[in-house]
Amino acid sequence: MTAVLPERALRGATTPAADLLDRLAAVPAARVAVVADGRSLTFGELRSAAGRFAGRLAARGIGPESVVALSLPRGADLVVALIGTLTAGAAYLPVDPKLPAERRRYLVTDAAADLVVTADGAAEPLDAGVPHLPVGELTDPAGAFGFGPVPVTAGTLAYVIYTSGSTGRPKGVEISRGAASALLAELEGAGIAVTDGGRVGWNASPSFDASVQQWVRLCRGDALVMIDEETRADPELLARLVDEQALTDLDITPSHADPLLDLLSADGGPRPLTLLVGGEAIGPVLWERIAERTAAGVLRAVNLYGPTECTVDATAGWIDGAAEQPHIGSVLPGLRLRLLDERLNPVGFGRTGELYLAGPRVGRGYRGRPVLTAERFVADTGGTEPGGGRMYRTGDLARLLPDGRLVYVGRADGQVKLRGHRIELPEIEAAVTSYDQVAEAAVLLLDDVNGAPGLVAYYRAGAAVHEAALRERLAERLPAYMVPSAFVAMDRFPTTTNGKLDRAALPAPAAVPAADTASSGELSGPVEELIAGVWQTVLGAPRIGPDDNFFKLGGHSLLAIKLVSRVRAELGVALAVKAVYANPRLHDLAAHIEGLIAAKEL
Repeated sequence: MTAVLPERALRGATTPAADLLDRLAAVPAARVAVVADGRSLTFGELRSAAGRFAGRLAARGIGPESVVALSLPRGADLVVALIGTLTAGAAYLPVDPKLPAERRRYLVTDAAADLVVTADGAAEPLDAGVPHLPVGELTDPAGAFGFGPVPVTAGTLAYVIYTSGSTGRPKGVEISRGAASALLAELEGAGIAVTDGGRVGWNASPSFDASVQQWVRLCRGDALVMIDEETRADPELLARLVDEQALTDLDITPSHADPLLDLLSADGGPRPLTLLVGGEAIGPVLWERIAERTAAGVLRAVNLYGPTECTVDATAGWIDGAAEQPHIGSVLPGLRLRLLDERLNPVGFGRTGELYLAGPRVGRGYRGRPVLTAERFVADTGGTEPGGGRMYRTGDLARLLPDGRLVYVGRADGQVKLRGHRIELPEIEAAVTSYDQVAEAAVLLLDDVNGAPGLVAYYRAGAAVHEAALRERLAERLPAYMVPSAFVAMDRFPTTTNGKLDRAALPAPAAVPAADTASSGELSGPVEELIAGVWQTVLGAPRIGPDDNFFKLGGHSLLAIKLVSRVRAELGVALAVKAVYANPRLHDLAAHIEGLIAAKEL
């Protein structure tokens, strides 16, 4: 099986796409729309529940250009609330309940949300000045009445999604209804979303723009299969769900695709799984592994690249053995691509330039940030639109191959990608320096002992800093993926000859020590010794004690997956990834594993 993207010039052409809700209205009512938590909704039930939700929003004066914050976990209620918000003509703001409370409050306040929708039973208000309503009250069938979609234009606001900010504050990207509709049309036109009645796994956090790529599929009649947190974190559970739910499409980052590949069924069936890989660069080894699986007919895979500011996906390239090196494909038709030098002059084939994107899928700008919007959304130097158009300066460096495909080179600024998340390092640095006694901070993305990337925070303080307290403080302000896995205290920061910070001269972090050598004690029994050995391997720690905490020693989700895989290989027990989170202390995890071994021997 060979999938080929159509050859496209750098100036793609597209026609206006029908609004997503117009397409949703045409899907047969009896078809399954959402599968979540053992329950399913048909399209008829979804439209009815979304209509009730929209009607109650409208009764509160919410309509076009209003913003509704959805602080809901991934599930059927989230889908109903999202479609209901769009039905009312309003825009949704995803606020992942797993984010720290301080960050959730910031999102609601900074976006000037008109309403916050929470899970039933949620008690903590995110902003005392904004009305909060439980989702059950807005979807209650009692006294239900019909409510049709409010008329909107292509320019009407569809959603606001926040990304990390270089000024230390996250910034909200505004995307229009027309841009979201065009995204779906282009995924279809490029041969990516093609299965009639597909089953799409919703894998991404609703606060991550890849989730848009998943829910828009609902509007063409595909079913959304909501993937819970436990399944997302465990490759074996995820592979099992792919088979049991007969998924046709799964969005995934390269970091999470790697451990999943060998677990996928060897029989791709009549509709092999399509992996939509994105969020970070794919290395040559992983590219080759995916290409081997596509050649075997187990799956098909496409590498997708795009910034949140340009409605999720900007380029697409099929992952197969025909490519000599990893690439991000060619531009999708709803955007026009420019590779420019520092003077905004086009660069030739094979030369590296900064990637600019123009066209109708470019976002409206940053919410409430006119100056920042003007800096990043600039005049289209090669545009032909009447009155001039805009292009978005991505900050990404790329080079163009003669066949029109793009090779991603890196970043032109301090932004990084980690496990699919776009991170501005200055935002983390600002959080570190907000801690008492810390006078200066720098954050780098470096490879750990296993060659996996991780964040390292360097800091200079006026007095001794308890790193556990610093880590705890950062966890209160930042998403988990932005909390550094290692900290390095500095007496002074290295500088260049002109007095600026010399990031290249910052020392590599030393091997992580045991959390508390005075109280760690001696290991007891073969299981504790085996777990300690595994921790030493995956964490690079020289000595591990029974009281040490996996996550306080720099562990994170991907290292937890590696830990589980090693334990399964060594002991033959089915250790779940969630068990590592439930038992982060070595002694407790070993006791849990001993219980699994005992149950297996009965």
